[in-house]
Amino acid sequence: MSVDRILLTNDDGVDAAGLRALYDALAAEYAVTVVAPADDQSSVGRLLSEDVGVEDHDLGYVVDGTPVDCVVAGLDELVPDADAVVAGCNEGANLGAYTLGRSGTVSAAVEASFFGVPAVATSMYVPGGDDWWKREFEGPDFAHAVRATRFIIDEAVGAGVFDRADYLNVNAPIADADRAPLRVTTPSTWYGLRAERNGDGRVGFSDPIWGRMNDGDVPDPVGTDRRAVVDGEVSVSPLSVPHAAEPNAGLDELADAYEAAVRS
Repeated sequence: MSVDRILLTNDDGVDAAGLRALYDALAAEYAVTVVAPADDQSSVGRLLSEDVGVEDHDLGYVVDGTPVDCVVAGLDELVPDADAVVAGCNEGANLGAYTLGRSGTVSAAVEASFFGVPAVATSMYVPGGDDWWKREFEGPDFAHAVRATRFIIDEAVGAGVFDRADYLNVNAPIADADRAPLRVTTPSTWYGLRAERNGDGRVGFSDPIWGRMNDGDVPDPVGTDRRAVVDGEVSVSPLSVPHAAEPNAGLDELADAYEAAVRS
């Protein structure tokens, strides 16, 4: 299989700098059609709408919906001849196993996998304080993410990577260094979300890992996605679609017991 046409989407919205940076790099070699949300759809996971509005855009189409809406509409109607899906580049990292189902960027790649289409989700880690997301990003900031994604699209399909993995989750550091080597990783399994009642009838949530990343104090060994980006590397995690069935899992005996209980 070769890649000629790419469906490009994201969860930051059609006007995001990261999407444009990927478009410019990929369109130099491939036929790229954007099918992206009209506005920010971060952290919506695999939310699917009943139907969506679609309008023409200079780069393809803009969808009044979620990243998953974009992939389903794109692969089944708007760009049915797409050979690959690229989602990103997200402004902010998608690191750790617990983030994968929440991320709109990653969810777009997961949805493409159910169509049997190779997919890459690309995100950029931005160190900083609680207000890092207020920063205005420009194309050069995404240089490491763009370079790695373009290389993967150029090489991975022909190398048979997608015969063994359904999609790739790429996380790159912001381009404040000349070089960022690529490391194959697994998602970190560390989980640290916290909840705290704040006294006015609400519960707030926090994730302390981001502050620890700023200090270089991460609980992850070499070979995990979070450790890679903290070390200035591009993390590439080869992943399969979720909800894989585990044979038996010890449930045969429970099924027999249930049947006996129903009959009694």
